[in-house]
Amino acid sequence: MKLLENSFFEALNSALCVEMGDSRIYGRLESYSCKMAGNDKRLFKMLSQEGGGGPNELQALSPPQTMSVSPSRAYSRSTSDEGEGPLCDTCSRKTIFYLIGTLNTSFAPDYDFSDAKSHEFSREPSLQWVTNTIDTQLSMGLGEKYTVLRPQLWATIDKEITLADCDIYSYNPDLTSDPYGEEGCVWSFNFFFYNKKLKRIVFFTCRAVSLSAQPSVTDSGLGHDLSFDEMDEEDEMECRGGSQEVERWSPENDMD
Repeated sequence: MKLLENSFFEALNSALCVEMGDSRIYGRLESYSCKMAGNDKRLFKMLSQEGGGGPNELQALSPPQTMSVSPSRAYSRSTSDEGEGPLCDTCSRKTIFYLIGTLNTSFAPDYDFSDAKSHEFSREPSLQWVTNTIDTQLSMGLGEKYTVLRPQLWATIDKEITLADCDIYSYNPDLTSDPYGEEGCVWSFNFFFYNKKLKRIVFFTCRAVSLSAQPSVTDSGLGHDLSFDEMDEEDEMECRGGSQEVERWSPENDMD
């Protein structure tokens, strides 16, 4: 997976990383080409060999996260022919690989998601469900600032990925696998907007962390306390997605 440079996303990321009230919001938008690099090819081969299935073998997903229904009915629109009840949604092993590859690149080098399983992902039922979920979370986190930011946010995402042509997935790990599982995380989301025609994924990840759970900037006597400037630099790095290799997008990049 190759991170594609997008100056509009960078501007939005700055606006999505702010301190509001008693919490700090960390939001990040990134665009990835599904073109495989060396490490990607090795991971894809490993995943394809698991269970003896090929890249098009269907994998079971968890129920959608954006449907406000009871757990017993929180499944996708896939149902049996006889109408006897809902079944889990599925996607190909290759799509799971793209989602895992996106996570690996986005959170490198701190986290490795190579062992993630298909049940940690969900296919969301509609764009409207997802936009409502994101709008609700960011409205709570950013208040009136999000009212101003919202039109630009969705217009920029749509320009990059063509939302109407996307399958949308979410990542919902258990606490041991969650990169946002630290103490003080109030809420978080991880959505993938996957456009098969463009061979591209836009990854939108965000979390709110309680300021009371943030590391103290006073001297603890341990000899390695962060200054305010150092903390700001770390926050800026996180909102930029870390020190990742960035490829400037061109039409030829997505042809492979």
